[in-house]
Amino acid sequence: MSSVIGFGALNLDKIYRVDKIPRADEEGFVKDLQLFPGGSAANTIVGLSRLGIKSAYIGKVGDDAEGRILLEDLEKERVETKAVVRTSGRSGTAVILVDDMGNRAILVDPGVNDTIRYEEIDLDFATKFSLIHLTSFICKNGFDSFNSQKRIVENFEFVSFDPGLPYAERGKKEMIQILRRTNVFLPNKLEIEKMFGVDYKSAADECISMGIEVVAVKLGKEGCWIKSKDKELRVPARSVKVIDTTGAGDAFNAGFLYGYLNRKDLETCGKIGNYVASLCIQQVGARSGLPYSVDF
Repeated sequence: MSSVIGFGALNLDKIYRVDKIPRADEEGFVKDLQLFPGGSAANTIVGLSRLGIKSAYIGKVGDDAEGRILLEDLEKERVETKAVVRTSGRSGTAVILVDDMGNRAILVDPGVNDTIRYEEIDLDFATKFSLIHLTSFICKNGFDSFNSQKRIVENFEFVSFDPGLPYAERGKKEMIQILRRTNVFLPNKLEIEKMFGVDYKSAADECISMGIEVVAVKLGKEGCWIKSKDKELRVPARSVKVIDTTGAGDAFNAGFLYGYLNRKDLETCGKIGNYVASLCIQQVGARSGLPYSVDF
């Protein structure tokens, strides 16, 4: 395997550095504002492209300035955009509040992201890639994109899946069609426990029993825990100064999948994932810290 196509939302991240993340009826103030192209699967695909993996993307953007920025950035990162649908309407955006400790809160406006239909996807182009990497859609504006993901996985031999909280909260039953086609499952601890309703180790056992080859559970500052049919191991995180955790999980995915695509052992995959995530969180934005090489 030597190529990956991502399928998920495309959002322009508007990152506000704030004095604090307000709770209900509280106020804070903005210290700085920066704009970054984002979207969970897109961040991972950019990370893989920088590491030399042939990459492409399936998504949808509107005919607005945000859409142009998103497309131009993918093309600059050598990610093929033939399967990105252009349409009228509003492109996706994410308002991200980040405090001085690197904590964050996110509000997503999905725009046209949720509306990509299976019939719009260039399957002849998409299926030239070895692995498809899926992440969640908000599904505020309908279920077209989610239904398209459920259908498209039938066309791929290798599937990686990071459910994000939007899909995790919908539960295992709604995700079963994708899970049964998944080879590499990449949730964080909260997501896998919400999806399966049990602790993450029991949930991983259930994943393996349904045919998933590898489950890599992201544990934040504690690193990751990896489960396969024959192995179970924990890989500790690197200790670094946290500036912004936006995209940390996506960066981990890029590193882990890079190792997987290059047939590294699971411990090395975890180490690469943790390393790429550690670089990400030392800079503002989901892609600023993504490396162009790793030495493992």
